[in-house]
Formats: sequence, structure tokens, C-alpha cells
Amino acid sequence: MTDDSALVERARRGDAAAFEGLVRRYARQAHAVALAIVKEPADAEDVCQDAFIRALERLEECRNPARFGAWLLRIVRNRAHSVRRYLGVRQAAPLDALPLSSGDPGPARETDRSRLREDLLEALADLTEVQREVVLLHDLEGWKHREIGELLDLPEGTVRAHLFHARRALRDHEAIRRSKEG
Repeated sequence: MTDDSALVERARRGDAAAFEGLVRRYARQAHAVALAIVKEPADAEDVCQDAFIRALERLEECRNPARFGAWLLRIVRNRAHSVRRYLGVRQAAPLDALPLSSGDPGPARETDRSRLREDLLEALADLTEVQREVVLLHDLEGWKHREIGELLDLPEGTVRAHLFHARRALRDHEAIRRSKEG
């Protein structure tokens, strides 16, 4: 696998495939960061598209090509904050905007998945913005505490604390939901 610095250098020389490789490498992480901030999947996709375009236009400004991912995700965060300010905070994300896995689920399975998706979005909405970012990057994308801290300009211990509190809040949300069902 080609490292980021080699891809950035090739992209700077006009190699579209190299930049496409960077986009593929960081698309999921960029979407997770954007979604944590704007809360709306469609807005998160728009943020990512804007951020990738901005990154391409400003690729020469990336001082440390080996850390392209962190540089890009800062662009994503900044763009997401701008979009959130512009749109205002929305209360809920449309459930039909979230992708379903391939296969042919039956009606009961589809209903369960829809309910699970709704519960997860509701639980994530109850977290603070930084808790959402930390839990999505760590648990969904597999980032290390140190990497998240560098991205968010937080000490590693603070990242660990945010992750702990986010997970506890998600467990509490699940316990409340189950008690209402039973």
C-alpha cells in the first residue's frame, strides 16, 4: 500500500488516480467526522464532497504529506462546523438516508433494522459533539486515542474520558429503551 506522502506528491503533480486513492482511503473517516458534527447523513455527504474539493484545491498547503489524513479531517471538521452554523441544528436524521446492507431482508428484519437505526441515531444525538466524534472515530473507524487527540487537539487522557462517558451514555440510553419496552 502506498503511503500518504507518496500519494500526495503524485496528486500534486496532477495524478488524479493518486488523489482518488486518498479520497477512498479517508472517505469513511471523513464521513464519520462530518456526521458527528452535522448529524444529518445527507449533509455529512455534502460536507465530505466540499472538503475533498477544498483539499484538492489546497493540496500545496499540506505541509506534512505523511499526515494528510489529519490535515484533511481538520478541513472536514471546519466545513462541518460551517454547515451546521448555516443550517442550524436539526433534531433527527431521515432514516431512509442511511444505507442498508446488501441482501434481501424480510419485513420483520427490515423493521428491526429500522428500529435499531432510529435508536442509534437518537442515542448519538444525545451525546456531545466531541463525544460523537470520539466514539465514531474510535469504535467505528478504529482510530487510536492518540490519533483522535491529535485531530481534535485534545490530550489522550481527555479522549479516553470522552470515550468512556460516550459509551456509558449509549449504554444508559439502551437500558432506558429496554425498560420502556418491557
